[in-house]
Amino acid sequence: MQGRRILIGVGGGIAAYKVCAVVSTLAKAGAEVQVILTDSAKAFVTPLTFATLSRHSAHTDDSFWQPTHDRPLHIVLGEWAEVFVIAPLTANTLAKLTYGMADNLLTNTVLASICPVLLAPAMNTDMWQQQSVQRNWQQIQTDSRYHVANPGEGVLACDRVGTGRMAEPEELLPQIVSLLHTHGKRDLTGKRVLISAGGTREFLDPVRFIGNPSTGKMGVALAQAALHRGAIVTLVHAAIEPHLLAPLRNIRTISVTSAAEMQQVMRECFSDADWIVMAAAVADVKPTTYSAEKLAKRDLPDRLPLSPVPDIVAELSTLKQPDQRLIGFAAQSGDIITPALEKLQRKKLDAIVANPIDQPNSGFGVDMNQAVFIDRSGRQVHIPLGSKLQMAHQLLDLVQEIS
Repeated sequence: MQGRRILIGVGGGIAAYKVCAVVSTLAKAGAEVQVILTDSAKAFVTPLTFATLSRHSAHTDDSFWQPTHDRPLHIVLGEWAEVFVIAPLTANTLAKLTYGMADNLLTNTVLASICPVLLAPAMNTDMWQQQSVQRNWQQIQTDSRYHVANPGEGVLACDRVGTGRMAEPEELLPQIVSLLHTHGKRDLTGKRVLISAGGTREFLDPVRFIGNPSTGKMGVALAQAALHRGAIVTLVHAAIEPHLLAPLRNIRTISVTSAAEMQQVMRECFSDADWIVMAAAVADVKPTTYSAEKLAKRDLPDRLPLSPVPDIVAELSTLKQPDQRLIGFAAQSGDIITPALEKLQRKKLDAIVANPIDQPNSGFGVDMNQAVFIDRSGRQVHIPLGSKLQMAHQLLDLVQEIS
């Protein structure tokens, strides 16, 4: 995010307070952030607040109409921005954008820019459901410049329960990162991507299990990246915390626990998928017997009999059609290349992601990652340490290059 240029337009609505978290997070990550407030937005959050959080002066219509710039302010800002975010998007601003109207700094800057624009509406449910608003919302999405974060459901500021809540920062921030990478391309439109994520658990009794430290963050990042690029995504997940799944509103998610359950769901979904990415950390063994009641400590065996679990990716490789792409992961310590190559060849994968788990800020449970991508031709591409969402986009780029 260092030095990336993000322009944020703030509309008049109580949800403007959420934008403070977006601006602060981006600025702390090293991005250059500038903010435009409409006149009505200033009634909810002051320009001083956004200036403090962004480390730049916040722009308003007062500065727009003052002849104090060498070049028109809306031209300067429009040319500067790599990504333009408008949040909260009001019904008024939506109507102006739909019909190409420009009567303030925000709307003039939209017309003076060519970067992708992310729209995050927020309004009362009855306002959102008006035919005119829905017509404008559908119409603006026919313009490829515009990307959307649909409003969610819940208790609104007016005490109404319904649709109209602005998307949370946890949903907006990944979309911004994706737009910076793709420049607004929807290059996976029509692709069906099936992803497994998280760590399976093999239970000995109702409270004890064999598992691993996987949190599923890498699989979630892959699902988000694919969705943001236009794909139809199914995420089969095990042992992922609900807060990580909350932003995945437009992704089909299927929860499983054991390797056998994941095997069944992956097999059922496999034939409909174009790309299959096995990012889950699947157990290798399970307890041979299962007790339906919790075992007393004295009854625990000194030696736990173990049985192998299904090799999901090996089975899927036997079902793979020529037009499908099957990608595996290999979490390794020490030499990560040799075992990954062996797994790639033995399981007849199209590519494998060799992931070091013994390096700082890499592997299980953290927000960063690094890897070596190896495809079936033997090509090796090092992906340097970065966020898991950034790595996910690089992996998707590389999968597209597999012939």
